[in-house]
Amino acid sequence: MTTIAEAQALANPKSTTSVSSNGVQATEDRFLKLLVTQMKNQDPLNPLDNAQVTSQMAQLSTVTGIEKLNTSLDAMSKSFMANQSLQAATMIGHNVLVPGDNGLNLSGGAAAAGVDLQGAADKLEVAIKDQSGTVVRKIDLGGQANAAALAFAWDGKNDSGETLADGKYTFDITAMQGSNKVKAEKLALSEVASVTLGTAGVSLNVAGIGAVDATKVKQIF
Repeated sequence: MTTIAEAQALANPKSTTSVSSNGVQATEDRFLKLLVTQMKNQDPLNPLDNAQVTSQMAQLSTVTGIEKLNTSLDAMSKSFMANQSLQAATMIGHNVLVPGDNGLNLSGGAAAAGVDLQGAADKLEVAIKDQSGTVVRKIDLGGQANAAALAFAWDGKNDSGETLADGKYTFDITAMQGSNKVKAEKLALSEVASVTLGTAGVSLNVAGIGAVDATKVKQIF
């Protein structure tokens, strides 16, 4: 009785375990020809087992079906990625909130960043620090009923209302629900310069940050 593996071996002498997308039809034709030949030349006193023939046909159908399914899924995946790339391209020139501790770049009396709050909090505060680590400004973002990604802006002034020099600043986050701390991560806010479509999907080239997976964008402005 000819098996699927034997038919594959005859169709592709260099491999006995795999069927390429270009060789599926050839393998199927070769298998059926061998099966018909065996049935024509079978011993009348010892005919082929019907159950075995049915099993081999079912295996062939499964191999062919899986290959066709893989081809369809590959086409769908390519189409999906192309659509993703087109959609991501609309983000070029827009600001996005993405995971990362990029600090605050004060320029012309303006800076912005974000907070990714992991749960409800009745207190959410940002403490901005200068290069020496001294807190120069505290910004109260108020209570938040749910987990959320929030952007905040800083006008470059300290708690006394004095305008500070442009440059690099850092910030810390305090999030509390009663006496319990709530996890909150820093988000960077910057402009999308370009979009790249790669094998891993769509990535954004964000100014001052670099390549960022498009699925990690928290907000678009």
